[in-house]
Amino acid sequence: MKIRNIDIKIIKGDVAVLPVMNGPVNEHTVRAACADVLAQALASGVLSVTISAFGCREGGFPLIGSAKITAQEVLRAARDGKGPLSEIIICVETEEALHIFEKQVFGYLRHVTEDMGWGPYVTTDIIIDMEEGIVIIERTNPPFGWALPGGFVDRGESLETGARREAKEETDLELTDLKQFHTYSDPSRDPRFHTVTTVFTAKGVGSPRAGDDAKGLKVVPFAQLRALIYAFDHHQVIDEYLRSRGM
Repeated sequence: MKIRNIDIKIIKGDVAVLPVMNGPVNEHTVRAACADVLAQALASGVLSVTISAFGCREGGFPLIGSAKITAQEVLRAARDGKGPLSEIIICVETEEALHIFEKQVFGYLRHVTEDMGWGPYVTTDIIIDMEEGIVIIERTNPPFGWALPGGFVDRGESLETGARREAKEETDLELTDLKQFHTYSDPSRDPRFHTVTTVFTAKGVGSPRAGDDAKGLKVVPFAQLRALIYAFDHHQVIDEYLRSRGM
């Protein structure tokens, strides 16, 4: 498929560019290795670059995770890169990897470019206050880690409607006392692309449980919130929320 002026291809064969992994094999090192190869290709003025399924050979990083991170970095290169680069070839080693990468990479790129446009994207996040603490979800997709419930606002939705829908989908909670807290718009807050999020505060009604859009869920006591490692800029968001409450 073609993204702007760059053809994206996925093939099975020998890895032409071996990944350089610095440190443990995890989301951050896989993303950095992929981004580095693409950045070098853009900077050097080549017409074509071949990259591998980063992380899968060295540390057994999940194929689906590698595919989604690769798709995100390919999208970034196609969207932001300048120069003559006209072809990105993703090289995988097995039939299983080929099937997974074709489904995940092409599916992701089509969804973003055809359904969502080029951004910035409007999102919401919700600080759901329970008696014992704040509801935190574990993300299913990269960027991995703990995060506030939230997601993209659908076409035709208000921010408030989107926040209530995402809270229900990810935590099975209804919301009361929904209020806007702050909007965060730093272009680097989301490693995938530029998102602008409006953070809401609310009271949760019901018993929280992880929905289909979340891998896990827990209610974290206020005193323990700053100790977690979060996706996106949610550590900053939670810190500013706690400060607003004098904590």
